[in-house]
Amino acid sequence: MTTQTTLIRSLTATAVLCALSTTTQAATIGDTDINYGGYVKIDAMWSDYSAGAPAGTNVGRDFYVPSTLTVGTDDDSDAVFDMHARQSRFNFGTSTLLDNGKTINSKIEIDFLASAAGGNERVSNSYAPRIRHAFISYDGWLFGQTWSNFQNVGALPETLDFVGPAEGTVFVRQAQVKYTTGAWSFSLENPESTVTTQGGARVATDDASLPDFTARYTMNADWGQFVVTGLARQLTYKQNGIDADETSFGLSASGKVNLGKNNLKFMLTQGKGLGRYVGLNVAHGAVLNSDELDAIDSTSGFVAYQHNWNNQWRSTFLYSFFSADNNTDLLTITGDPTESSQSYSANILYSPVKKLTFGAEFKHAERELESGNDGDMDRLQFSVKYAF
Repeated sequence: MTTQTTLIRSLTATAVLCALSTTTQAATIGDTDINYGGYVKIDAMWSDYSAGAPAGTNVGRDFYVPSTLTVGTDDDSDAVFDMHARQSRFNFGTSTLLDNGKTINSKIEIDFLASAAGGNERVSNSYAPRIRHAFISYDGWLFGQTWSNFQNVGALPETLDFVGPAEGTVFVRQAQVKYTTGAWSFSLENPESTVTTQGGARVATDDASLPDFTARYTMNADWGQFVVTGLARQLTYKQNGIDADETSFGLSASGKVNLGKNNLKFMLTQGKGLGRYVGLNVAHGAVLNSDELDAIDSTSGFVAYQHNWNNQWRSTFLYSFFSADNNTDLLTITGDPTESSQSYSANILYSPVKKLTFGAEFKHAERELESGNDGDMDRLQFSVKYAF
């Protein structure tokens, strides 16, 4: 093996380790470097709901999901305690130097959130693993399931809650084909529409004849990063003899500003019919009005400041919001949809060593319906996480 080839392999392995976060090189077999990583995390949460707690099986009890926040009168105030280790995850990756001098990488990652239980909390607390990422990348191309090109994962702040700015961020993982060249990347991604039908019911449809299309520009500088992304897709509803479609567009700007040892992260997203792409689907993509789709406009965003008190202690202060521009002429169809959602949070994190973190976080969240009916939640969360 030549010195040049050895250098190429070394640089390639370094790039892969950076791309696959919290990974450790386990072995080299032939021309393939094998990596693994992940973390073990336990979360304990005390949550006080102004309008009654969701059922214990509700995903909003495991992490903050804006659409599950109950609304009603303060007379139904209810506090509950939950504890789980479902966010723990494991990833496995490979990096292979090919005969043509190029490298092909792969990654598979699983966790246990939002998946079916294989047991119960009475005895085993078993949960089925779910796929997070499964992709290969080669020569600028990516094939498989990973974060949507419309999302900027680098803008997500460090929080104990699984998502953090849940109502204010683009948050989607799905199958796609993506090509990256320089600062630009473009993707064709799996389509899916969420449509409001009579009485406010949500219907998920998978009848689009075209993939979702995204474009992204990333600017990296000494001061931080700035990302602009665009989305174009087809909303569809083909049921009960109805064949309706509508075009959806969205634009998102996000980034990170370095402030010495501290940083400021942000995102602002606006669009027509964004639906499932924003706020964990706190609003649907469109309303079925007779035999036509009326896309729902929305604006969302967040700002987060992280302060490093010293080498072991740090805090993140976060504000997140979502606002839907519902067509009030269609309320007889939609019932009483979400008009707005917002949350505030602050945490304190302590890492005695780099890969071990103890933390406490307080979150206050609010949701208001178009009628003005609202509800809120106060949550105190404690977590311990070890990355390997």
